[in-house]
Amino acid sequence: MSGTWPLYSTQAARALDQRATRALGGDPYVLMQRAGQVAWQHVLQHWPDAQRIVVVCGPGSNGGDGYVLARHAHRAGRSVDVVHLHSHVPGNPVAQRACTEYVAAGGRVVLFEAVLPHADLVVDALFGIGLSRAPEGEARTLIEAINAQAAPVFALDVPSGVDADRGSAPGAAVLATRTLQFIVRHIGLHTGDALEYTGQLALEELDVPLESVEGVAADASLLDHDALLPWLLPRRRNTHKGESGHVLCIGGDEGSGGAIALCAEAALRAGAGLVSVATRPAHVPALLARRPEAMVRAVEATDDLIPMVARARVVAVGPGLGQGEWGQALFHHALRSGLPLVVDADALNLLSAAAHPLGDAVLTPHPGEAARLLACTAADVQRDRVGAAQTIAQRYAAVVVLKGAGTVVAADGQATRIVGAGNPGMAVGGMGDLLTGIIASLRAQGLSAFDAASAGALLHGLAGDAAAWDGERGLLPSDLMAHVRRLANP
Repeated sequence: MSGTWPLYSTQAARALDQRATRALGGDPYVLMQRAGQVAWQHVLQHWPDAQRIVVVCGPGSNGGDGYVLARHAHRAGRSVDVVHLHSHVPGNPVAQRACTEYVAAGGRVVLFEAVLPHADLVVDALFGIGLSRAPEGEARTLIEAINAQAAPVFALDVPSGVDADRGSAPGAAVLATRTLQFIVRHIGLHTGDALEYTGQLALEELDVPLESVEGVAADASLLDHDALLPWLLPRRRNTHKGESGHVLCIGGDEGSGGAIALCAEAALRAGAGLVSVATRPAHVPALLARRPEAMVRAVEATDDLIPMVARARVVAVGPGLGQGEWGQALFHHALRSGLPLVVDADALNLLSAAAHPLGDAVLTPHPGEAARLLACTAADVQRDRVGAAQTIAQRYAAVVVLKGAGTVVAADGQATRIVGAGNPGMAVGGMGDLLTGIIASLRAQGLSAFDAASAGALLHGLAGDAAAWDGERGLLPSDLMAHVRRLANP
């Protein structure tokens, strides 16, 4: 699908590397030379004036890539220092060969002693994908020294210290200005803590033979703007509002009317033909004044909800719902409705207190809500966002949208998707209410739960990026509404 890019685990990346090596004649040094050469080309493209280059090399193949880059830089007349720890002599024959050729060409190798040589550019070729635990001792000190110096940092394949599978940084990690991935995109570099460390991400496929990639399944996919196209097709000329679905939004306990108002308006802006709102009586006048297109009804008890559920195609429950008797009664009525659900906010907290499989539902937790659904901590969720989303999806038999940097969309039996859109300005109250309304709207318009969750999260993130054009700080959920409508018509 256009706009969808495969993401691979470390295990799959290593398998692909081995297959590519065999396809290229069996000599692993061929790929190492290609990696080092294209990395040098990236240096010339992005830092053409860098005359003093420090390359920090580790003992493995990532270090070998660094030695090859250093040799090209040295031959181009740059002042190059390769720096490594006392214990980080090349640890395999291929890396040793790269080191030997660099030294034979007249290159300098120095041992790390507390600080790095002065540089215009530092290249991180320390660990790559080979590290999944916190760096310790001298390795931690070296990473801290890389981060302490003022020059830009160019990471080869993965910023050292970042877990390429989980996206977490369990300890010290290199803060890269730019990261160049080799052969495939790594799943962990597109979500969570990794986004703090990668800087600008790029990919070089190293011209590996096509047959070396075939047969190795991707572990996830990355969605960009073009992925919206097949999900949001133009409407029929002879259509009517019923074809675009009827969303029922349930929420807005006393003092929380804004949440359900945002949810309802987002559902309309994303294209739902009809939107009803079940909320507290006090919120009805304000909601009608804000959005008269919504059909708002005061609901005091579940009996008031029965006719509204009967007319709806999808139920969005949770924004501003509260966890008191009123919220609990409406939530459990929604669960019994048999309609497709989008479950957010307080409804997720109520669900975590009485966990059970849901079936046709989309759950949209932030990390704190995800932690309650899993009976763990938010830090546990953030250490492995993809794994957490997949576990929730299995446990609750639902589609899961784990919000945050690099939103993860997971469903049992489906390849996980990561949303390549969104920005820090969206970390403000009410943004999740918009997402709930958008997903419910797309579900009502006929998309499957998994596709509605994916398209909705992508549309939400892209709208946030468009609205942040004038700055991220101070961005409000209502700023996204016009962009939601525009982007829903690609």
